[in-house]
Amino acid sequence: MKLTDPVIKAAKPQEKAYTLSDGEGLVLHVQPNGSKWWRFRYRFNGKAGMLSLGVYPDVGLKAARLERDRLKELVKQGRDPSQHRQEEKLTAKLTAENSFEAVARLWWNDWKDGRTENHSKYVIRRLEADVFPVIGAKPITEVTAPLLLMTVKKIEARGALDIAKRAFQTCGQIMRYAVAHGLAERNPAADVRPSDALKSGKTTNHARLSAKELPELLRQIDAYDGQPLTRLALQLMAHTFVRTSELIGARWEEFDIEARQWRIPAERMKMREEHIVPLTEQTLSILENIRTLSGNRPLLFPSERGEGKSMSNNTLLYAIYRMGYHSRMTGHGFRGIASTILHEQGYPHEHIELQLAHAPRNAVSAAYNHAKYLEQRAVMMRDWSNYLDGIKTAKVTPLRKRA
Repeated sequence: MKLTDPVIKAAKPQEKAYTLSDGEGLVLHVQPNGSKWWRFRYRFNGKAGMLSLGVYPDVGLKAARLERDRLKELVKQGRDPSQHRQEEKLTAKLTAENSFEAVARLWWNDWKDGRTENHSKYVIRRLEADVFPVIGAKPITEVTAPLLLMTVKKIEARGALDIAKRAFQTCGQIMRYAVAHGLAERNPAADVRPSDALKSGKTTNHARLSAKELPELLRQIDAYDGQPLTRLALQLMAHTFVRTSELIGARWEEFDIEARQWRIPAERMKMREEHIVPLTEQTLSILENIRTLSGNRPLLFPSERGEGKSMSNNTLLYAIYRMGYHSRMTGHGFRGIASTILHEQGYPHEHIELQLAHAPRNAVSAAYNHAKYLEQRAVMMRDWSNYLDGIKTAKVTPLRKRA
């Protein structure tokens, strides 16, 4: 007589375990502790076998019968259900180990060694937010070009075109890694380009003011009524035109006041090379004021929240917004303004590029050395600081052109 749910629910535990049969090998074992386990009994090559099918009611009567029928069919096909289950577990394990996410994390672990901590963290966060939820569980060998494009189209749909393109490029790197390590036979990302499926977008630079607007901005910074350390950070950024992350992460141990140098270590630089910023009279004065406020703490610009963290990027950005420059200027904009003005005044391109710590782009800068042209760059930075002081008061001393 076949089982029913009322019969199963009414089955009470006894001093010893007992069995209720549903027929065709499906039985329910009722344990003394009240738990009820499904079992499938079968014979294969003349030997008795038994498999667990789960616990009732987590596995209902209908589900247990469906699994029994599937296993019976395997026996008819001459396959041992127990061995088949072991093969399924092994396949699932291999699939999990070689899923797109698993391979992506292996790639990232190797790739991050040559990148800054902030950049490497950003890349893995983007994968976790945008890519893994869509194709992370897919076996790496089953990832196709249409799947990759579907993934980045989802990102594009929310208006993040640049992130979509970068995600596609990152996926391509992951697939190349898989091919190189024998985890996949080919890279489907090589079959298409982002432009084949994604909308084209205009390239936009970081928002920045024109040279004519710079004097008023500098006056606004000097008069900023927010946190004094924020004002000093903006002043230091204007004079040194370092990246925002390099500025807010500055530590006193990086400064050699006697040598008038700020040596930013390689691990904090985008290009993984130590970078020297020559210090001028103006920047030394700003540093004195910062020391008065930040005291003996290791960071120049500690977060107000404490916890040993630095000021956030948004602190500087919101200060610029408060001064009335929303969508017109960013911290990065100081770099663009300095580059434009210094080039217009005839300073050598390689000196400017080295001081901006840009990636090598030609035969001259390919021989990059963090101390290259240091004497000339120190003079250029002195001229730049004097120029900024001059334009604030309308007593502008033109930058001297240097061949």
